[in-house]
Amino acid sequence: MSSSPSDPKQPADVAGMSRGLVNYGDAGFSLFLRKAFIKGAGYTDTALDRPVIGITDTGSGYNPCHGNMPQLVEAVQRGVMLAGGLPVKFPTISIGESFAQPTSMYLRNLMSMDTEEMLRAQPMDAVVLIGGCDKTVPAQLMGAASAGLPAIQLITGSMLTGSHRGETVGACTDCRRFWGKYRADEIDATEIADVNNQLVASVGTCSVMGTASTMACIAEALGMTVPGGAAPPAVTSARMRVAEETGTVAVQIAKSRLTIDRILTAKAFENAMRVLLAIGGSTNGIVHLTAIAGRMGFEIDLKALDRLGRETPVLVDLKPSGQHYMEHFHAAGGMTTLLRELGPLLHLDALTVTGRTLGEELERAPPPFRQHVIRPRGNPIYPQGGIAVLEGNLAPGGAIIKQSAADPKLMEHEGRAVVFEGLADLAARIDSDDLDVNADDILVLKNIGPKGAPGMPEAGYIPLPRKLARQGVKDMVRISDGRMSGTAFGTIVLHVTPESAIGGPLGYVRNGDRIRLSVSKREISLLVPAEELARRAKESPVTVPTAERGYRKLFLDTVTQADQGVDFDFLRPPQAQERVPKA
Repeated sequence: MSSSPSDPKQPADVAGMSRGLVNYGDAGFSLFLRKAFIKGAGYTDTALDRPVIGITDTGSGYNPCHGNMPQLVEAVQRGVMLAGGLPVKFPTISIGESFAQPTSMYLRNLMSMDTEEMLRAQPMDAVVLIGGCDKTVPAQLMGAASAGLPAIQLITGSMLTGSHRGETVGACTDCRRFWGKYRADEIDATEIADVNNQLVASVGTCSVMGTASTMACIAEALGMTVPGGAAPPAVTSARMRVAEETGTVAVQIAKSRLTIDRILTAKAFENAMRVLLAIGGSTNGIVHLTAIAGRMGFEIDLKALDRLGRETPVLVDLKPSGQHYMEHFHAAGGMTTLLRELGPLLHLDALTVTGRTLGEELERAPPPFRQHVIRPRGNPIYPQGGIAVLEGNLAPGGAIIKQSAADPKLMEHEGRAVVFEGLADLAARIDSDDLDVNADDILVLKNIGPKGAPGMPEAGYIPLPRKLARQGVKDMVRISDGRMSGTAFGTIVLHVTPESAIGGPLGYVRNGDRIRLSVSKREISLLVPAEELARRAKESPVTVPTAERGYRKLFLDTVTQADQGVDFDFLRPPQAQERVPKA
């Protein structure tokens, strides 16, 4: 039997089309047959003797974030051939954030499995992973981490900004801002239709520091992209040059057998956490980083992450924490400028896909210049990291809040719970004039966690009750076991663990209960005696969601909680190597 194509222990002379031969019981015949069929596509023996570079083609009519896929694939192929390799593109699942029902998170693990098994099944010496939309980059990194091949990430890039009545706009922080105005009757149907035509000015991912941009920055911080690979917008020549360079580097890592486990180290993950905090990144970044690290056998220590946050300020002035957009981040020098500013806090000896360390790449980069989008550490836009980790009897396994995008007046708050049992209950009552709610209350939404929804949708950005929005209320404390988009903003507590659907304390919150939020103390507490909670749990035992068949059954039977990355338990190594970041 031939070795797995992802097995780094394969003999050094097993490469290219000889990797991972189909099991016919005769290795010579397997290779003979493989070459015969691929020659049917017009390949010569000279071409087939080169290092084989797989290229994931995740283009889809349902995924405008990947709308530049044909141009990216062409540029990667050019880079591969210029470096002496043989490019072979192949399709995998593509997940479009606003098109995947019930939520793209529900399909992230499926895409990771698809990616992993295609890397294992097909002969390639290295792979270029092309993705951009929220869940695609983490899915690809998760799959590649499990497969073990030399791999390099190519980001599709952000969209351009638009203009609405003289104001720069972009998806999707401005989507939520204008929709909030529409719900509050501050703008009419004509204006909301007009702005709908301007929010997405080109193909590409969201133009703010949402989940897609966050994961792009994290991929570069991990050392998984070429230098400068995170920031260039999708439709620019700079993005195409990054794609060509990515193809060239892919051949280099194939020849040197620079496998992904040498890049995705504990130091790399700690660097990525620093960057997540400094960019005011999406809360989803924690879930995805936890899942990717879990595939490598690392366990994310949320308390240690919070300690990093107390000494890592937000430096990137992008929406939703700041004012600018990704094209401005790119013009300001992108990740090179940010990494230089964070240098004393980073592991500069971490290896990157170029074969050089992060520090060596920063030394090779063009000199710094004056700009106003990426702040110096002495003048941050927020004094601590964008994300804080909360604990308390409401979230024994932890919860998070994007403090850099919250209302400072609400981060120390006690209020009355107004409870919604799930998404249907929320939709039925949130806009009712009869809803018993005031601005000082705390909105609580249950059953939108990994199992409860299922798929942990981005419904944690609970809309403000319409009657309060019409009164001018702009923010309230909101709590759920779900997620919110990285483009969202507000005083919103997310990822409450364990989730309500499996018996977490959130499931036993009732209307009128008092809840205390203290971001300074990292506390989220339900002010109800433990005895009363135990009585409620006994009165109303939880039935954990199940399904009879298919992917939904697989998901519900095996998905983990937020603190383990919402990955499938069987995809993680049996035991963690170590906890990161180190305390």
